[in-house]
Amino acid sequence: PYKKGSLVFLLIGRLLIAKGIFEYVEAARMLKKRYPEAQFQLLGPRETGLGSVGEDDIKNWQREGVIQYLGETSDVRPYLAACHVLVLPSYREGTPTSVMEAMSCGRACLVTDVPGCREVLLPSENGLMVPVRDPKSLACAMETFLCDPELCERMGKEGRRLAEEEFDADIVARHIMEAMHC
Repeated sequence: PYKKGSLVFLLIGRLLIAKGIFEYVEAARMLKKRYPEAQFQLLGPRETGLGSVGEDDIKNWQREGVIQYLGETSDVRPYLAACHVLVLPSYREGTPTSVMEAMSCGRACLVTDVPGCREVLLPSENGLMVPVRDPKSLACAMETFLCDPELCERMGKEGRRLAEEEFDADIVARHIMEAMHC
């Protein structure tokens, strides 16, 4: 159900700084004060090394009550089914699998204006797009969904339509074959 002020936002990705996780957390902090029923979830494998999000950060965010860390999974479908909006505030992307998976599940998307995301999201049709590394803009876009939850449903349906018409594996393979003149 889409209830004003109580949506579930989900970020799926490896726990890397470049996925925009810190911006997501900061946006969630801004919104949690005004929308205490909103949920901000994080799903993905932990990483180690340069550019990874530290385990202490995740624990602190959970203790603070701003983020729910869901761990990692080999099947994102139940998590997508349980959310209202997929958020990917990434600094850069190839072809964002999580966005295409969300679209195929009929979920609205909120992404940053970077290559890769630009190719799969039609702003104001199947989701919203914000500037990269801008938690204030991210929070504002999330608030748009919180204040108008029907937008989630409308954009989710459009995303599903686009996934079927543009990103179906057979259609993509046909386009590749045509481009290669096979």
